[in-house]
Amino acid sequence: MKRNLIIGIVAVSVAIATWLYMEQSGQQSQSNEAPAEEHQHGNEQAEEYYTCPMHPSVRSSKPGACPVCGMSLVKKTAQNDADMNDVSGLEKVSLSPAQRVMANVSVAKAQRKSVSQDVHAVGVISYAEPGYRHISMRFPGRLEKLYLSYTGQTVRKGDPVADVYSPEAISAQQEYLLSLDSYEQARLSTESSDGQPTQSEQAFAAATSQMLGQSTQKLLQWGFTENQISKLKETHTVDPLVTIYSQIGGTVVKKSVDAQHYAATGEDMFDVADLSTVWILLDVYEKDIRFVSRGQSAQIATEAYPNERFKGSVLFIDPVLNPETRTIRVRTEFSNPQGRLKPNMFVNATIAIPRSNALVVPSSAVLSTGRRTVVWVEVKENTFQARDVVVGSTSEGLTVVLGGIEEGETVAESGGFLIDSESALQQPATADPHAGHAMKEGQ
Repeated sequence: MKRNLIIGIVAVSVAIATWLYMEQSGQQSQSNEAPAEEHQHGNEQAEEYYTCPMHPSVRSSKPGACPVCGMSLVKKTAQNDADMNDVSGLEKVSLSPAQRVMANVSVAKAQRKSVSQDVHAVGVISYAEPGYRHISMRFPGRLEKLYLSYTGQTVRKGDPVADVYSPEAISAQQEYLLSLDSYEQARLSTESSDGQPTQSEQAFAAATSQMLGQSTQKLLQWGFTENQISKLKETHTVDPLVTIYSQIGGTVVKKSVDAQHYAATGEDMFDVADLSTVWILLDVYEKDIRFVSRGQSAQIATEAYPNERFKGSVLFIDPVLNPETRTIRVRTEFSNPQGRLKPNMFVNATIAIPRSNALVVPSSAVLSTGRRTVVWVEVKENTFQARDVVVGSTSEGLTVVLGGIEEGETVAESGGFLIDSESALQQPATADPHAGHAMKEGQ
C-alpha cells in the first residue's frame, strides 16, 4: 500500500515537471521568433544605401561624394517605389512621381514637320580654275624689263607684262617682212599685167599669200598682238624688244622670274587669278553626302567677318571619297566682287536641303552611346523604354528620325541621361562598365 502511494506521487511529480518544462520552452521559442521576424521586417523597411547616379556600382552606407566623378551620392532603398511587376523587358525603367520630378524629366511628342535639313561642313577658299592663268614665255629670250614687279599686284587684260630681247623673235619679224614684200611684189605684178595673169604669176601670188599667212600666224602664236603686227607692217622696222601683254585680268598670285633672266620657251613668268569669283572646297562627311546635289544653295561664315554670311551654290561633287578623312570633296562657287574672300581662308559652311513632312523629335531627346543612338519612349505613365533609332540631320533644335519610333509617341525631352542611370540601378544583371570603381562599405 505504501509502495503504491510512493509510485503515484513520483508519477505526478514527473508529469508536473514535464508540463512546466514544455511551457517554458514554448515561451522561449515565441520570444526568440518574434525579434527575428521583427528584425526581418525592419531590414526590408530600413535597408538603405547611397549611390552615384552616374556610377551605380558605387555604394555607401552614408552620404558622401562619388570617388569616380565627385558627384554627391543619392539615397536609395532596396525596395523600388514603383511597382516593378508592371515593368517587362530589360530596356524599361519605371520612375516614381518623386523621382521624375527630381530628375527633371519632361516629354514631347514625335511629330511630322516641314524642316530644312542643314548639312554642316568645313572648307577652304580656293581659286576658281576657269579664272586662273599662267603667263609664260612663248619664245626664248632675255627679260629686259618687268612691268609686274611683286605678288599681289593687279593687272588688267592687255596690260604690258615684260619687254623681251629675243633673236628668235627678231627672226620671226624679219620673216614676216620678207613674206610681206614678196606678197606685195606678186600682187603688183598681177595687177600690172595686161589681160589675164599667167599661170605662173597666179601660182607665185598664191605661194606668197600662203607664206604671209603662215608668218602672220606664227607671230600671233608667239603672243604678238594685232596692233604690234600692224605697226610692223606699216613701219617695216624690226623692234629688237618685244613687249608681252597679259591675256587675262586679275591678281598676280605668283611671280617666278626677275629682270635680266633668260627664260626658255614655255617657262612661267607670272600666275594671275581672277578673284571676282572663288571656289570653296568643302569636306562633307560620308553620312551626309546623300543629301547634297548640284545647284543647292550654300552659305558660309568666316572668322574674318563673323557677323556676315556669304551665299553661293554647289557646283560639283567629287566622285571619289577620301579614305583617310572619310569625307567627300564638294566644290561650291561664290561671287567675290570686292575680293573679301581670300584664297586659303577656312570657312564653316551650311548646305540647306529642304525636306518636307519629316518625323522629328527634340535634339535633346537623342542620346548617343557610341555604338547606339537611343531615345527613351514613355510607353505608359512614368515607365520609359529605350528605342534604337536612326537619325538624320539636325536643324533648329530638332533632329530628323528615319526609323525606330512612330509619329505621336512620347519621348523624354530632358532627363534622358538620368533615366539611363536609373536603368542600370533597376537592372543589376546588366554588365556595368564601371564595376571596378565600387566603393567599399563604410567609406
